[in-house]
Amino acid sequence: MRLADSFRSERFGAVRIHELQRVIELDSGTSTGAGSRIVASDALRAIESQMVIVVPCMNETRGVIEGVLSGIPHDCLIVLVSNSDRSPVDRYEIEAQTVEQFCRLAGRSAIAVHQRDPGVAGAFKAAGMPELIDDEGLVRAGKGEAMLIGMALAAMTGRRYLGYVDADNYVPGSVHEYCKVYAAGLHLADSPYSMVRISWHSKPKLRDNRLFFSRRGRSSAITNEWLNRFLAEYSGFGTEVIATGNAGEHAMTLDLGLKLRLAGGFAVEPYEYLDLFEQFGGVLESTNADVMANSVPVLQIETRNPHFHDNKGEEHVQGMRMQALNVLYHSPVTLPAVRQAIVDFMVEQGALGIGQEPPRERVYPPVGTLDLDLLYDALDAEALSFRQPDGRAAEGLSAAPPIDRSAIPRRVA
Repeated sequence: MRLADSFRSERFGAVRIHELQRVIELDSGTSTGAGSRIVASDALRAIESQMVIVVPCMNETRGVIEGVLSGIPHDCLIVLVSNSDRSPVDRYEIEAQTVEQFCRLAGRSAIAVHQRDPGVAGAFKAAGMPELIDDEGLVRAGKGEAMLIGMALAAMTGRRYLGYVDADNYVPGSVHEYCKVYAAGLHLADSPYSMVRISWHSKPKLRDNRLFFSRRGRSSAITNEWLNRFLAEYSGFGTEVIATGNAGEHAMTLDLGLKLRLAGGFAVEPYEYLDLFEQFGGVLESTNADVMANSVPVLQIETRNPHFHDNKGEEHVQGMRMQALNVLYHSPVTLPAVRQAIVDFMVEQGALGIGQEPPRERVYPPVGTLDLDLLYDALDAEALSFRQPDGRAAEGLSAAPPIDRSAIPRRVA
């Protein structure tokens, strides 16, 4: 894979945000080019063999799920975290069967679980995260909560990298490209604490019976604008460096991921930036001297494939925008001028009344604080939706279970 070189970055303490890079060639060969970087296929495979791809899923069709699975490179481990309906039709059962059949056909392993399984709630509560549980005694139903579950499962596998891919992607080729970009970016970052965030090339929409390839999403434009305004208020210089505030498709080293606090719902992606600024930005005292010494590179990469997915409506988009602004407003490192501007904007948008304050979003402790041994044992014993299909074992080959109980890493924080 060939990527355009990154010639500029902006620093916020130990966080180094690289300007947007483009994918130049999906398959680069070995010839060099001016202003570009090549990541060889063996380097990509080395990262992929250590990567877990988490797929948060909610009521997607079997065909769409099969397409997403088919786009994930063979050496990556798949983790499906579902919040789909269990009645009147058990849609999770259909999803789990789809994953199991795919694993048999492809000779690979995966993990599947339903986030509203009572056994999952009991396991996370016992392992040290009661904040994740709602008044019904179940894991809260947001996307951020699904991503947290996926990260915890990834941590049990002993692999080094974690990527997220949304389940509503209609183009298997774009899923494949995202995963390749994750591997390329993590290879180039060459840091134990790094993140890669995707900016899709275009999001096609039907207008007047023809496809219009929009360059930016309705929610992303707002989130990026305000995150850049946050940076500019500190530096005194305007910037547009952040282009991935709402990046659902992103990846990171697990060494970094296990230190991050994840927000609930759709605040999860923009809050990753804010948590980096809070923990490693140098404004607040950091408890992670090793991270501060290494720095945290954030690579933003624009892909080639268009991003086709379901249109969930204006209310969904508005909710994403406001959740992003909620976490920005309440961050302890956001300066007063930005806070006031956020309130003014939200009042203008009709999201707040005059004199009201933006609501707080839920923020959870780092996954690294969990007792993973206890979590696994409780999931294995109590979570009826927890499955680990092994396609190799199904064909009579040597077993390759996703999680080796004896090798689960010890608590890191």
